[in-house]
Amino acid sequence: MEYDVAVIGGGPAGMIAAGRAGEAGARVVLIEKNNSLGKKLLITGKGRCNITQSKFDGKDLADKYGREGRFLLYGLSVFGPKQVVDFFENLKLKTKVERGGRIFPKSDKAEDVLQVLRSYLVKNGVKILAGKAVKKIIKKNNRIDCIVLENREEITAGKYIIATGGKSYPTLGSSGNGFRWAEYLGHTIVKLKPALTPIKIKERWLKYAQGLSLKNVSITVYQNNKKQDSRFGELLFAHFGISGPIVLNISKKVGELLNLPAAMGEVKLALDLKPALDFERLDKRLQRDFIKFKKKLFKNSLDDLLPEKLINIIVKLSGINGNKLVNEITKSERHKLVKLLKEMEMTPVGLLGFDKAIITSGGVSLKEIDAKTMKSKIIDNLYFAGEILNLDGPTGGYNLQICWSTGYVAGS
Repeated sequence: MEYDVAVIGGGPAGMIAAGRAGEAGARVVLIEKNNSLGKKLLITGKGRCNITQSKFDGKDLADKYGREGRFLLYGLSVFGPKQVVDFFENLKLKTKVERGGRIFPKSDKAEDVLQVLRSYLVKNGVKILAGKAVKKIIKKNNRIDCIVLENREEITAGKYIIATGGKSYPTLGSSGNGFRWAEYLGHTIVKLKPALTPIKIKERWLKYAQGLSLKNVSITVYQNNKKQDSRFGELLFAHFGISGPIVLNISKKVGELLNLPAAMGEVKLALDLKPALDFERLDKRLQRDFIKFKKKLFKNSLDDLLPEKLINIIVKLSGINGNKLVNEITKSERHKLVKLLKEMEMTPVGLLGFDKAIITSGGVSLKEIDAKTMKSKIIDNLYFAGEILNLDGPTGGYNLQICWSTGYVAGS
């Protein structure tokens, strides 16, 4: 079978690339080894699909991707968040902006986003080969000659786009084959690591808080008592440790610090349960509560301040006898309690793996790709798009935006 463009990978980057190439007049085939397109897209944003982020300024947005973000400046200028929203709205998918600038479909259904992308592919004449796995890529000189499917079918195209995603969620088909093919074709792969992943914690008390979700808290990462990163938002306790948006967003930094030599110092996390109150104001708040509950036992005096699941844990960690009357608590004990509420210490021991990671950090080196076309600087007729690239961002629509921008540029 001969085409102008063959796209490997039917995720968001592959679909937008194939649809865009078809829109530009090319004969396009989209090859996906799963029996249906966009399996991972359907679980993004807890099934609601956080399409993009409402930060419409290209440079500010690029900064969110760290030192690799500059690579995205061109892609964001031609198909940034505003163009993505317009793209979906023009195809009759209404969107809305939520807390933190996150943009979702108004229907709250990832399935509706996928349906729009499928329609886009059909409208632009893209041939979809679902349930077809690529077995190998055949190279001649510095060009791809053809690709061979597992059923031995050969597909030939003028140009090829690899958009196979990363290694996260292997149960949904993320095998990492794209990285192996890229390496075989001469590309450098920056070390692959799970990113946006829950963190394993050493302390045993966390299992008693399992399932508790905390909003409007902050978490800070320290190494050798030096602040390394900090986030504000929602956190979730689990039997192994912690998860939730703020944890996912610090996980990359925590992973990097844990991989440094032990001589660099211990890594610690400090959870601030009341970030809106400084030490002095929280102390005054406690004093008011203690006056209100002065005839109660200490263990029964924190209901106004903390969720039920945390009370016994805080009482134990404070070192204050839970059966002590509130009006017998000393000033130094109260100050110790305030410090605990402001700096609840945890020791990270590792990250969960690719099976729990939302995305992959690392990938095809950006030095070997033209940012204005996504074309390989090594193979004449090869392009890349999406998570296979050494690009990743925080939660909140930033990673899907990588797919839309790089996929659109590659398809163009």
